[in-house]
Amino acid sequence: MENAMTTVLITGANRGLGLEFVRQYQNDGAEVIACCRNPETAEELKRLATSSHGRTTLYQMDVSKPKEILSVSKELNDCSIDYLINNAGILGTKFEEPMKGAFGSVDYESWEETLRVNVLGPFRVCEAFVNQVSQSQNRLIVFISTHMSSITSLTEGGFYPYRSSKAALNLLVKGLSIDLKEHDIRTLSFHPGWVKTDMGTNAAPIEIDDSISGMRKVISEYTPPKTGEFINYDGTPYPW
Repeated sequence: MENAMTTVLITGANRGLGLEFVRQYQNDGAEVIACCRNPETAEELKRLATSSHGRTTLYQMDVSKPKEILSVSKELNDCSIDYLINNAGILGTKFEEPMKGAFGSVDYESWEETLRVNVLGPFRVCEAFVNQVSQSQNRLIVFISTHMSSITSLTEGGFYPYRSSKAALNLLVKGLSIDLKEHDIRTLSFHPGWVKTDMGTNAAPIEIDDSISGMRKVISEYTPPKTGEFINYDGTPYPW
């Protein structure tokens, strides 16, 4: 059970992992700041917010648009954020179109967009909300990465846009764990597992509620001095 005073900001909250983060944190009594590109069309997210009795609030924030990030940060200037969950991200190439991410056939415009959303976006969010996180009790910034970012465990090529963006994201996690020490802010990167979502497809073996509940357990137990680690949703370390 989350403390009623716990505040969580979640990006990419309109579907998939982000939506389930909202659902579970809201059900456990946390204050939830749910951000996505277009809240007006996020029907399930709106239903959750309506049933939250004011605990969940929605904000329009496309992480590839700096002005939207800064606008939300300004509006939440006096808010303390315990957990900042950088969940928003894109695959860049669909699994049914693997050649767009293969050597010799890369879609470079898609690659650039993937880097903007998956790398620059979370970094901008961190810069914009560092003060709000530093004012909280838990002071943890979470990043949703993937096993496909792991250099150590890499056994096949392809999917270069997505892989490279998440590998770069992991570098940010490690670097920010050093840079944000002066703010007493810690960082954590997750492999959420291969989850049944729009991105993961129905072929995935892991149910979304199991992935999110596993990550939430890790988050709640991730106390100082722990920081800058890459962890599986079940709490086991994952190789960089």
